[in-house]
Amino acid sequence: MRRSSAFLIVPLALLAGACGSSSSSTSTKSTAAAVPTTSTTTPATATVALTTRTLPGVGAVLVNGQGRTLYVFVPDHAKKVTCVGGCASVWPPLAISSGQKPAVSGGVQASLVSSDPNPSGGNVVTYGGWPLYLYVADPTAGTDHGQGVNSSGGLWYVIGASGKVVKSGSSAVAGGGSSTTTGGGGYSSGGSGY
Repeated sequence: MRRSSAFLIVPLALLAGACGSSSSSTSTKSTAAAVPTTSTTTPATATVALTTRTLPGVGAVLVNGQGRTLYVFVPDHAKKVTCVGGCASVWPPLAISSGQKPAVSGGVQASLVSSDPNPSGGNVVTYGGWPLYLYVADPTAGTDHGQGVNSSGGLWYVIGASGKVVKSGSSAVAGGGSSTTTGGGGYSSGGSGY
């Protein structure tokens, strides 16, 4: 009996040793493989895109590469990202890697595209100086449930390819009327005049 148990111990010890060295080489390979994957995905030129889409009652507005409507937040005043924390969980910023620019099409003016630092980390795509956000209540392309919404301490609007904030029309406002009925706060209707 002792001899047979010795036969089992030696192969098990060899197997355990082989697994140990295999797992460390596997983890080294997986770490090495993760680095290129991250760096090739992060440049975001292929994954972050801006284009336009015509929304009923609103007109042509900026959307992301998946056709989801993009919004601006009046408190940003075309200057800096102010929607952070809980606000950003409902209105996620259109994030991009530092030094990268999104692909543009559909009348989007490349000269108006830039990015600003996000106080929560990373960078946010801007258009005409306005940081751009998505809205979690717009789960599919072609919806604009955030148009004219007053939340997170300010108003939310879509933005056109000209860089002007579009305040009229909305699926969020009853009857599709002017979203200024929600309380425009005295801001002008011309995009950069905020």
